[in-house]
Amino acid sequence: MIEHGPQKTAIMLDVNGLTQYVEIEPRRTLLDTLRIDLGLTGAKLVCNMGNCGACTVLVDGVAVYSCLTLAIECEGKRITTIEGLSEEGSLHPLQQAFVQHDALQCGFCTPGQVLAAHALLERNPQPTEAEVVEGMSGNLCRCGAYRGIVEAVLTAAKEQAVTSKPGSGKTA
Repeated sequence: MIEHGPQKTAIMLDVNGLTQYVEIEPRRTLLDTLRIDLGLTGAKLVCNMGNCGACTVLVDGVAVYSCLTLAIECEGKRITTIEGLSEEGSLHPLQQAFVQHDALQCGFCTPGQVLAAHALLERNPQPTEAEVVEGMSGNLCRCGAYRGIVEAVLTAAKEQAVTSKPGSGKTA
């Protein structure tokens, strides 16, 4: 294992499928690295204590609070931010479901909500309503759009099931 001292260290991160080289202090959070060094501002700094989920990103497919994760810990891992979820300029089906169900008001928590939902559907493709509520419990919405968020996740799960059925002509 390579030891890193207090001085800035060059690391390589895989962010949204692109290799990014940054020189950071080992104490720098993934959130600060994404927002300040790489200009990816989808993940939001709100509580800075891992309480709200606005900074949620995926690291190797697992939802993590980027305000509590050191960037240096993510070297060699696949990081996905909200900016990397859409494909070829089109909304990801989960993002589309959030729009369809008005699962946002101010939108500040939405990137973290969408990525937490994505991780939930990866581990449980057909959750019940109770499983969605429990699975999204680490992400707060100060506007109270919870009903729309739950409906959006359930709709995305149904759509995912339709697109992955053999003979549907669609691919997931």
